[in-house]
Amino acid sequence: MERRTAMDPLAVHKALANPARLRFMEWLKEPEKYFDEASYRQQGLGFHIGVCVGDIQKRSGLAQSVVSGYLQTLKDAGLLASERIGKWTYYRRNEAVIAEFAAHVRDAL
Repeated sequence: MERRTAMDPLAVHKALANPARLRFMEWLKEPEKYFDEASYRQQGLGFHIGVCVGDIQKRSGLAQSVVSGYLQTLKDAGLLASERIGKWTYYRRNEAVIAEFAAHVRDAL
């Protein structure tokens, strides 16, 4: 499991400033609404591990390299966690950092 020592508000602001990255965060908030959960169940997986990069790429219509870069930006800002299973990488929201950022906005701005 990945841990961050401190949330960087500027990195989070920058990561969320891109409309596609913001959309990814929205999709990952409710993956069952945007992705086919049955295909995950067939593999013995669930959305608790995250959503596969390939599924995010298909939904977005963006090139795989662009999607991977955007996901890495969100991960670097602490907003996402990832898990590699075999050759696939799954991304999920890091709710602790999201809550910390929300508290920062509430208290500092």
